[in-house]
Parts: sequence; C-alpha cells; structure tokens
Amino acid sequence: MKRSTFDALLSFLGGVSWAFVIVGAWVTFQSFVFLGIVPAIMFTFIFIFLAIFLLLVLESMSMARDRTDILKKQNELLEEIRESVTITPSDA
Repeated sequence: MKRSTFDALLSFLGGVSWAFVIVGAWVTFQSFVFLGIVPAIMFTFIFIFLAIFLLLVLESMSMARDRTDILKKQNELLEEIRESVTITPSDA
C-alpha cells in the first residue's frame, strides 16, 4: 500500500513531537531550576502536558485520515454491490 505525502508528514511530525517533548522537558527543567526543584518540576509537568496535548492532536488527525480511507473503500465496495444487485427493466 502506497503511503501518501500527508501520511509521511504526519509520521514525521509525530516523531519530531516526541523529540520535542523529551528535549523541551529537559530544557524547561533546566531553565526553572534556579527557582527551586518544586517549581521546576511543576513547570516541566505543565510543559509536558501541553506538548502531549499537541501530540494527541496530530494522532487524532492521523486517525481521522485512516477512518476516511476506510470509509472510502467501504463506499466503493457498496457501489459495486449495488451495481451488481440492481435489476434493470430488461432483466425482469
């Protein structure tokens, strides 16, 4: 099955997003550690929460694309079935 450019882009963005979550969490922690450990951890959790939310948006886009592809295939099959079952006046 050939992957579309959209699927490849979503896959790439998903991988980049996970790298962004990991590196961003480390940078956020290091940026706020001068305030103390507890605030640094709190800001890091807030960053992780927002980053994973955006990652879930990408995953939902991918799932919507998959659902659309499946519905398109089902529609084509149903059209074929309808054409094969339809009785024409000359058949009756």
